Amino acid sequence: MREIILNENDAGKRLDRFLAAYLPHLPPSLTAKLIRKKHFKINGARVSDPAARLSAGDVLTMYLGEALLEPRAEAEAYRFHGGALDGIVYEDENLLIIDKKPGLVVHEDESKSPDTLIARVLAYLHAKGEWDPADEHSFTPALCNRIDRNTGGLVIAAKNAAALRDMNAIIKNREVKKFYLCLVETAPRPASGRIESYLLKDAAANRVAVSRTPVRGAKYAATVYRTLGRAANGLTLLECGLETGRTHQIRAQLASIGSPLAGDTKYGRGGGIRGGQALYSYKLDFSPLTDGGSLSYLKNRVFTAPEVTLAGLPVRLPRAE
Repeated sequence: MREIILNENDAGKRLDRFLAAYLPHLPPSLTAKLIRKKHFKINGARVSDPAARLSAGDVLTMYLGEALLEPRAEAEAYRFHGGALDGIVYEDENLLIIDKKPGLVVHEDESKSPDTLIARVLAYLHAKGEWDPADEHSFTPALCNRIDRNTGGLVIAAKNAAALRDMNAIIKNREVKKFYLCLVETAPRPASGRIESYLLKDAAANRVAVSRTPVRGAKYAATVYRTLGRAANGLTLLECGLETGRTHQIRAQLASIGSPLAGDTKYGRGGGIRGGQALYSYKLDFSPLTDGGSLSYLKNRVFTAPEVTLAGLPVRLPRAE
């Protein structure tokens, strides 16, 4: 048997989803069976509803054997002592906004390198005393958005469950505008415009196919762009705004109009520059925010990367229109 007192980061969660995080080594089918057979009490009352909602201060009693209550695998990432968390653009009690440099993965990938952005975030918060896995039952600070290894730019991290929930809703409801700077091999025609198409993901090849018309399984995508000028290396500098957030959206859509990103080996020729595609997520604009819950104070806030380098060249940030 084990008894725990739930905290604010556990509040609002369904019992089954809490247990999936607290006892991740148990198969979901077994967890469902244990709930159904009333192996759990909330505040002294037996519960069999997997959708039962938890509140801060609830006492959860688990009538399970030691074999099922084996110690949870802690998030070992906070023990990482490699790269420091550089590039903090904004921080408060709920959030971090980090300017990730190209070359750093946000989460562990097939390389299994321990040096990831989330590992640096966890190590930073643990060192500050703002997060300790020993004090948490079901929550670990998490990234709210992600960008490719070779793309630099702004990434949001949530320090608590309420902030994670509210930021995910903001992003889902498109109440934050995301802007990118990029260098393309060929200047687009027209110089400014809007690209609408449908993207069909090929998970095995890790790429998307672009269709002008709807096809089964494809998702609608829209990107607005404007030409800012010519770079010193002869490439064209664009600003792109995402109206949707699809995998490889900017890369695939620009390539589809004959203006692939410089350095993009997947959708373009990939030559001329080093370090992957010349793409940078440089601005987050929260002016569309309507509610935001615990993050309502972000309304009308704009966060910009302090400096942007593309293809080894510093880029002058555009003025707001």
